Amino acid sequence: MASSSEAMRLLELFELQAQEGPSPDCYRAGEPIVNHRLATSGGPWPRFSPKAVAAGFKSVHSLPMRLRDMTIGALNLFRTDEGALNDADVLAAQALADVATIAVLQHREARDAQVVNEQLHHALNSRIVIEQAKGMVAEGAGVDMDEAFSRLRHHAGRHNLRLVDAAQAVVAGVLTAGALDDVPPSPSPMQIEEARALLAEALAALTSIEPVLDMVEAAEPGWP
Repeated sequence: MASSSEAMRLLELFELQAQEGPSPDCYRAGEPIVNHRLATSGGPWPRFSPKAVAAGFKSVHSLPMRLRDMTIGALNLFRTDEGALNDADVLAAQALADVATIAVLQHREARDAQVVNEQLHHALNSRIVIEQAKGMVAEGAGVDMDEAFSRLRHHAGRHNLRLVDAAQAVVAGVLTAGALDDVPPSPSPMQIEEARALLAEALAALTSIEPVLDMVEAAEPGWP
């Protein structure tokens, strides 16, 4: 939101908060509102109009800020008298709104591109640090790169650290390869089958006790 005076800024802020006034209507419809006379009562904006009149404005015009079928906002023109805009004035005002639209969209594109570049730069730097740490852990612990990465990841998870933070600690010498938590061995296929069998037995036991609970509930309503 941008305004040319403090009085207009306050009115624009009220429009946004109340969702009432020429800007919201122009934005939603995508059509210009021209030569609208402001009154202290009645009209389409019963809350906005009295505030605009109290600020010294008598009429307002609102032009859509749009590019093709996309409307991104509205440009308000307030007047301290009730003079009307002719067709040439409306065309000039719409051209001003179009120029402002292009400027806003270009700024958005530049900002988005900068955000993406910063994210890529951060990701690249993080990857470089992680690779450096993997090499130092592999050399210090005498393991291969996959095992070094597993140790880094396991240590970060156990200590609630981001992987890149753990890697930076290794590269900085704060965290040595020997200080990394050992990675627990993966369960064997036999252990996995035993765990599945125990789980199946537990589920079967829960199923078999349901009829007993139903009998107790029937005998003692409200139990337990």
